[in-house]
Amino acid sequence: MALLNMHAVKESFPSLAGNQVFFDNAAGTQILGAAVERIRDYLINTNVQLGASYSTSKKATSLYNEAYTAAARFINASRDEIALGPSTTQLFRNVSNAFHFQPGDEIILSIIDHESNIAPWIDLAQRQNLNVKWWRPTLDSSKPTTYINPQLEIADLTPLLSSRTRLVAFTHASNILGTIHDVEAITSSIRMTNPQTLVCVDGAAYAAHRPINVKDLGVDLYAFSWSKVYGPHISQLYASPLAISLLSSLGFWFKGKSSLQDKIGLSGASYELLHALLAVIPYLSEKWEGILSQETALTQVFLDWLNTRGRRYKATIFGDRSADPKKRVATISFTVEGWNSKELVQGVEAQTDGKRYGFNSGDFSSFRLVYDDVLGLQTEKGVVRVSMAHYNTVEEVEGLLQAVEEVLGLGSSSVSRAKI
Repeated sequence: MALLNMHAVKESFPSLAGNQVFFDNAAGTQILGAAVERIRDYLINTNVQLGASYSTSKKATSLYNEAYTAAARFINASRDEIALGPSTTQLFRNVSNAFHFQPGDEIILSIIDHESNIAPWIDLAQRQNLNVKWWRPTLDSSKPTTYINPQLEIADLTPLLSSRTRLVAFTHASNILGTIHDVEAITSSIRMTNPQTLVCVDGAAYAAHRPINVKDLGVDLYAFSWSKVYGPHISQLYASPLAISLLSSLGFWFKGKSSLQDKIGLSGASYELLHALLAVIPYLSEKWEGILSQETALTQVFLDWLNTRGRRYKATIFGDRSADPKKRVATISFTVEGWNSKELVQGVEAQTDGKRYGFNSGDFSSFRLVYDDVLGLQTEKGVVRVSMAHYNTVEEVEGLLQAVEEVLGLGSSSVSRAKI
């Protein structure tokens, strides 16, 4: 497996030059320096309206078209099959406002998803009098850790499917558990029951870690945020020809209605941010194998600690306990018995002024997974989440773990008294 040149990787991200170590990457990765330069270049040299006949507009239009086509190719889609906008949440919301189903039709939602792939569909169901069914992990009495490592299984989905199922929405990888779901197998199973059922996948927690081929996955809707894939705050949605045909247009009545961007993009593709993708896409295309290797090594180090020394402190891992890259991405969530997760994070921050580790605690907008009847944690606590990226190093992970262990050794009462 190819190894990354970590010196070159670090130099590619200007924000890594300081003393902050970023372990909150699932919330947003650091941006590639070359992408920042492209944003600057666009705003200085081509910040004009597209489509005019003067030279600067022609250049701007050409750059826009080049970047749009590259963004589509990144996921093996055609240009007409993607739309770009401010966030995954917004793009899913736009789609939900453009679908029209019949009263009594059904949609199936995953209980373990980020709310961005739940709320729009609940709203759609309420507006159009649809029936919502919840895809829940089943507690297996022979596997008492099921709800520590909840997964979306086809066996739990199949009984929910019917001839009236119009849409199934779920996540490619959980932003809490790190669990990777077999989207291709799930989609194939859905198609066997009803070929016209739309499959909607949230790829926001997956896209930074593995290449995406929407045609191989067989999905109808797939979205992710470039701000979580080493780029700027712009997001991307794919829709299959079937999905596009079922969408009404939210755009101006006198505009085109053939492409996804025409129908639901609503001019959300910021020109300068789209231009930045022309730096991010080639950077990733050259490094996927190295990214997988580096992140697997980081995950192994962290999980080895949780599975051994972490047991001394009664740490609970949520998600797969192995570093198998086929099962999980480099996002790890855990709790420690007797500790408020927020206080643990703040304790580490207070102990490491010279080398600040940026990680976080809470529910990360997966409220139903963390607090409802899946993980069942107390609302004020949530999980500690450490989400790693390929620009992190083993030494940084070991430094964070040492800091965590030092804080745990103090005891929660001592940390609380320190008024962190």
